[in-house]
Amino acid sequence: MDSTRILLIRHGQSQGNAEGRFGGHTATPLSARGRRQAEAAARALASEKITAIYSSDLLRAVETAEPLARLTGLKIKRSTAFRERSVGVMEGLTFEEAAEQHPEQYAALIRRDFEHVILGGESYRQMLDRASEKLDHAIRKHRGGRISVFSHTGTICILTLHLMGALDAPELKPVWISTANCGITRIEIRSDGFVRVQALNDTRHLAGL
Repeated sequence: MDSTRILLIRHGQSQGNAEGRFGGHTATPLSARGRRQAEAAARALASEKITAIYSSDLLRAVETAEPLARLTGLKIKRSTAFRERSVGVMEGLTFEEAAEQHPEQYAALIRRDFEHVILGGESYRQMLDRASEKLDHAIRKHRGGRISVFSHTGTICILTLHLMGALDAPELKPVWISTANCGITRIEIRSDGFVRVQALNDTRHLAGL
């Protein structure tokens, strides 16, 4: 039975991560540690017969995908659809600054209010719509293959829940799946529609760092 395998890989540590800032759509680069994490992830994935490399077009995600692209010879398919959620007025702020300056927006984010549109940004629902449409298209295009998607912690959480069918209910419970920098989530979709979650946030390849 043909299976399509999806690897959702969070970007390495960014400068913004290191400083405790909201990344959102900010074009923050990887830190030195993030670059080491990206190289380690590429070495771990290089032998897995990847058929396609997708990435958020944001700098920290593209820089994480580049080592795997070099090792496999595959071209990176960049897309705005795989960006992190836009956090609008909180972009670039530290978590403390965001809580102080925009308490209502910050509170809605923390309680995982799925429908709340952040001032100047977007809701989790809007992020789901753009990211899931692109992922579903990639799965149809590369059926039976192994697709790697370099993205962000919020986007990976939402896409994982989407593939599991957990976001189909009319009312959604606030569920969150955390992903570490360069953590890998592995999901298999069989041709009969059966979905198998093989790993959530696998970081074994980073043990030496």
